[in-house]
Amino acid sequence: MSRLKSWPSLFRPAALLLALFAVCALAPLTAERAEASSRIKDIVDVEGIRDNMLVGYGLVVGLNGTGDTLRNAPFTQQSLIGMLERLGVNTRGTTLKTANVAAVMVSANLPAFATQGTRIDVTVSALGDASNLQGGVLLVTPLMGADGEVYAVAQGSLATGGFAAVGEAASVTRGVPTNARIANGAIVERELDFRLADLRTLRLSLRNPDLTTARRVAGAINTFLGANTAIADNPTTVQLNVPAGWRGGVVGLLTDIEQLRVQPDLSAKVVIDESSGVIVMGQDVRISKVAIAQGNLTISISETPQVSQPSPFSTQGDTVVVPRTNVEVDEENGRQLGIIDGSISLAQLVDGLNALGVSPRDMITILQAIKASGALQAEIEVM
Repeated sequence: MSRLKSWPSLFRPAALLLALFAVCALAPLTAERAEASSRIKDIVDVEGIRDNMLVGYGLVVGLNGTGDTLRNAPFTQQSLIGMLERLGVNTRGTTLKTANVAAVMVSANLPAFATQGTRIDVTVSALGDASNLQGGVLLVTPLMGADGEVYAVAQGSLATGGFAAVGEAASVTRGVPTNARIANGAIVERELDFRLADLRTLRLSLRNPDLTTARRVAGAINTFLGANTAIADNPTTVQLNVPAGWRGGVVGLLTDIEQLRVQPDLSAKVVIDESSGVIVMGQDVRISKVAIAQGNLTISISETPQVSQPSPFSTQGDTVVVPRTNVEVDEENGRQLGIIDGSISLAQLVDGLNALGVSPRDMITILQAIKASGALQAEIEVM
């Protein structure tokens, strides 16, 4: 029995050694997967596969007295008269006083490869002095592209995300009641003539231009295809020549390529939004050795006037106001000069500034001062 009990102790070191070899063998694969964190489809756009913006001008009717004031919006009156004339109603020479009509701008995005008869969403925005579009109906409105051609026609009931209620002494407004949407409110009438399957050369456009990222994308594609068919032309564009006789055609080729993973490279940049005090720093931001002192001189002046009166039953003296002024000077002596070692990482920079008790507003000024001294090895972009 003693020998049987000793078998596990004999196998335990071997099992641990085998597990260690397994972990070491999987470590490079895990590290590679962790670094290759982005698919090509998430960082590039294919030339030709894009939306197209459409815009149109129309009328919304059926408003409950919240439409345009015709004397203040002559374009609404002219559009209303023109629409009625097309329907056989002559209103020229008459005074129109309706408040149930509003002139609107209608916008939509035409998706890539949208076929005739496809429905798309539209956004409706008031153009005149209408106060609320709730309950309105958009009449037939042609939507045109940048070339002036009509690609879709919109019509339907409006759905507003806000409301407005007005009384004699108070009013309540929530959201923007002069902006509305119509789900599936437009029908595509014309298709864009673009044949993706006939292309022999594809251009991939990086959403964040970078030379290193473009080269990595081209390298991943060439490794997958086994040939030098992809070339990084510039930081934005990777040109891909479609291999002859590709089994899935252009669509199949793009389907396989967009699943490849690469590690995007980012430039060292600090983005500052001074209006809101937001600071965003990239992981490659580095700072050379620099000393930082942060503090403010605060002077507070308070006035406490006092009234001086003569003694009771006194026949001499007047009641006067005696000023009392208190001046306080705060130099924030608790603030010290801090030294930040050279070539520190982003986490160390944030920890160092937080240790000095720096607020986001002061941090913006400090970062700009460090950049001016030449110690900040990054680009600062102020929004």
